[in-house]
Amino acid sequence: MQIEKIPARDLYYTNDHEWIDFQGKVAYVGVCSFKLTGFKQVEQLVVNEPLGFKVKGEVIASIRYKDYSIDACMPVDGKIVQLNDHLLAGNYTLLAEQPEHNGWVALIIPSEPKERSHLLSPEQYRFAKTGK
Repeated sequence: MQIEKIPARDLYYTNDHEWIDFQGKVAYVGVCSFKLTGFKQVEQLVVNEPLGFKVKGEVIASIRYKDYSIDACMPVDGKIVQLNDHLLAGNYTLLAEQPEHNGWVALIIPSEPKERSHLLSPEQYRFAKTGK
């Protein structure tokens, strides 16, 4: 199976450990590896109302392992135009092993593609996560 490599060019984070990679008028959205700490693997991805407009903080999907569940939420307002076909087909190892690259959850059209004020830069996120 051929899996495309998504270049991380304009990456930002939320305080809840979601990431967004702005690429022009669209953006890839996913969860950070830090949010998946404790998950040895991913057993299920449950998608809530797959496509359409969602507001910042709204749940895109729930990621499950045994009795644990975490939510992947929208980091910004926008329209979901595509979900990761590899994840929908059950290839959850991408989410477990490459959550910030090929393990993206959704492709969105952000309502405000230039707005970044409520998001964390990679340096700010690293400091918030580690204090360094």
